Order: sequence, then C-alpha cells, then structure tokens
Amino acid sequence: MADEGLTPHRRDPIKSSVGNVAAQRRRQNAVTVGKERRESLVRAKRLCRVGTSGDSEVSVDNDMMVDEEQSILETQTAAAVEELKGKGAMHKRVDALRELRRILSRFEFPPVETALKAGAISTLVQCLSFGSPDEQLLEAAWCLTNIAAGKQEETKALLPALPLLIAHLGEKSSLPVAEQCAWALGNVAGEEEELRDVLLAQGALPPLARMMLPNKGSTVRTAAWALSNLIKGPDPKAASELIRVNGVLDAILCHLKKANEELATEVAWVVVYLSALSNVATSLLVKSDVLPQLVERLATTNSLQLLIPVLRSLGNLVAGDSNTICDILVPGHKVIEVLVKCLKSEHRVLKKEAAWVLSNIAAGSVEHKQLICSSEALALLLHLLSTSQSDIRKEVAYVLGNLCVSPTEGDGKPRLIQEHLISLVSRGCLPGFIDLVRSADIEAARLGLQFMELVLRGMPNGEGPKLVEQEDGIDAMERFQFHENEDLRNMANGLVDKYFGEDYGLDD
Repeated sequence: MADEGLTPHRRDPIKSSVGNVAAQRRRQNAVTVGKERRESLVRAKRLCRVGTSGDSEVSVDNDMMVDEEQSILETQTAAAVEELKGKGAMHKRVDALRELRRILSRFEFPPVETALKAGAISTLVQCLSFGSPDEQLLEAAWCLTNIAAGKQEETKALLPALPLLIAHLGEKSSLPVAEQCAWALGNVAGEEEELRDVLLAQGALPPLARMMLPNKGSTVRTAAWALSNLIKGPDPKAASELIRVNGVLDAILCHLKKANEELATEVAWVVVYLSALSNVATSLLVKSDVLPQLVERLATTNSLQLLIPVLRSLGNLVAGDSNTICDILVPGHKVIEVLVKCLKSEHRVLKKEAAWVLSNIAAGSVEHKQLICSSEALALLLHLLSTSQSDIRKEVAYVLGNLCVSPTEGDGKPRLIQEHLISLVSRGCLPGFIDLVRSADIEAARLGLQFMELVLRGMPNGEGPKLVEQEDGIDAMERFQFHENEDLRNMANGLVDKYFGEDYGLDD
C-alpha cells in the first residue's frame, strides 16, 4: 500500500488553530519517542546478566577498575577467546564459552573491544551452527547479546551472526535458545535504523512475531521488547507488516488483558510504535478491543513503566479521529477520571503524557470539550499551567487552547467557543499563556500568542485588549518585533498593530 505511513503535517502558526496542531502530533513524536524510550525508563539495549534458562550471573562489579585490574581482565578475555578457538572436546568448548560469557556479563562495562580484537565473532558464529547442543547455542547467543549491548561499532560487529541468530528463532529451537537469540537481535535493532533495515531484509520480523503468540512468559516479553525496537521506524513498513501477521493482534489484546505488568509493559510499547507509525495498524487497533484494555490498564496499575506506554498508545489512537474519542468516552470507561489520576501523580512524565492525551480529546467535538470542562481535570490543568515545568505547561496549553475553539476545515481561523474562553480567562489562565509567550521555546511562544489572539478577538465588550495589557501582554509581544522567527514576528506584530494601534485607549 502506498500510504501505509503517516505523513507529517506542517503547522501554519498564524492561521491554524490550536486544535488542528494538537490532533496531529503523534506523527511528529514517533521518531522522538523511539530515541528517548520515554525518559530512558526502558533502555533500547540491555545487557544480559541472568540467562534465559535461569542461570544466574555473579554480582556486577560497578567499581572503577584500576589499570592493573583492567589489564588482567583483558588478558582473561583474550585467553577465553583463544581457548574457544581450540579444537578440543565439546565440553571444553562449552566451558570456554561459559568463561567468556561470565566475563562479558560481570562488569558494567565489559571488555567487548578486547573480545572483538581477539576474533570472538567468527568463533561464536561457528558455535551457533545447527546440530550444536543447546548449552553451546545458549552460551554463544548470550555472549553475542552482551557484545551487541555495547557501542555502535561493537553492535555492528554482529552482522555476520545475524542470519544464524534469526534462524534459531524458529520452532525447532528450544525456547531458551530462541529467547536468547531474540534478545541479541533486540539489542541490534535498538542501535540504529540501518541495522533494523538489515534485520528486516533478512526476515527477522515474522519469527519474532510468532514468538509473541504462545503464553510463555519471559519468551513473549523478550520477543515483544525486540519487536518494539525493530518496528520503531521511522519507516512505517515494519509496523504495517507486524500487525498483518496472523494472530499478532489477538496476542496483543490477550497480553494487555491478562499478562503481568512486565509483559504488558513490553506489549504496550509495541502498540506505541504501531499506532504512531502505521495507518494500517492504527485502523486495526481501533477496530479491535484494544482501547478499553488500555483504559483498564490505566485504571488498575500504579506502575510508572507501564503507565507511560499505555498513555502514549492511547494518545496516539485518539489523535486519529473523533470516532476513536467517542469509543473511549462511552459510559463505563471513565477515561477522564483515569487521566485525572495521572495528572495528580508526582511523576513529571505521567503529567505530561496525560495532558497530551487530553489535548487530543479536547481537539474533538464540543461534547468532548464539555466532558473535560465539567471534570476535575480542568482545575488541575489550570494549576499545572502556572506551576509546572515548561514541557508540562506546553502540553496543558494545548488542552486549554483546544477547549476554546471548534474544529475547523481549511485555512480559516478557528471558531471561538466564547463560553469556554470566558470561563478559562475568569479562572486566571491568561498570565500562564503570557508567560509562554516569553518562553525561549518557539512552540510554547506560538501557543501563548495563539491564545492571546483568542482573548483579544473573543472576549465580550472589547475586554480582551485591556486584559492583555493588565498582564503585561503588550510587552511580551513586543519582544518579537525583530525576532528571527518570521512567523512569530508577523503574528505578534500583527496583534499589536490590530488591537493596540493609534486608536487604542481613546474610548476611555
């Protein structure tokens, strides 16, 4: 399909409404969230310290090693690789693999570079050959997993091993071996787009997708994590391919509904990238039972690691169209109440994500806006606008701005909902928006100017200019008189000229 991906929408900062902007932001956040992995709560690459077979590693040495200790470790690493190259009995090879694996697992910064210089990759690839005992396969895949968790050039060193790692994902492999290979591939996919393209071209996605289907606990969790790294774009083709794999959508629904929080977290991240990147996936997810499952998870969990991808998925889905919003706002789902819970959280990320979801709901119909206005959320949003960190204030500004305008078509100015505007201004929101105008953040400043335009144009009896002047809004706009951003400069100067020109104040 030619239009599988979501085309980014360029914003017109003067003519577009606040609502038109907010409803499209999932398209712009898809790549960003892939890089951030939502405030680094989940690392894109993971060092394996406890094997998939349950073998536990010794405690991690986090202390800074002196040069002598580093030299000893490097000598041990090189010796382990040389031992592995020997042609001794099978048990000696497994012992050598186990020793190398222990070295690569024990330290916070394992001696991967030394292992690569000693020729570990070619030897480990040989150890992955079909017909080898499971213990050998598992140890070799574990070594490769931790090498792939290193620096970019160290991860790229795994290129010769990728075909065999992918081959061992098949049903003929034992679950521990398949899971360990999936872990290694997940580390490779988490490094960069180029490596993801290589994995996709070599056919890694279908077997990883099938590993999500059985209810095998940690195996499903590892497969879901690897898939979230593999499909995170920016190309949408992988996300569209994944959702089409037979049984994947049902597996996602099942795990969101029944799985423990660790597994549900990884599955929710898969939904984040599916809904952010692919129209095909978004459409299928909306038509399924995923929306109530996401809302239910929001209502029942206090896990920060789970709440973040669930909120992000919900925000992506409601950003699509008003029909989706109607689906989650039906009686019984109580999504506004659940988002209020997140706004009250002490965690900055949860407040920001909850405000983002609310901004997409507020961009919908008048009925949707009234649900927010009549809820506890409004007072919390007004408080956050004046007291919270800048990134949260910006998301809150989208919500409040959307509440005051009706959705528009084309390039016309948004139609005011005067009742909502008067209510918000009377509750003291204008100073918060004027503070945004003074922000160095261009997007925040644009939001502030847009809301000031609504106040200047929409407050009854010509009160708008007086209110803006009382809050030093003229001074805030005049900083853009010679600003380098042409759009903001034109918008601010236009407002000053129109509402505070030569005739301003003569009536008084």
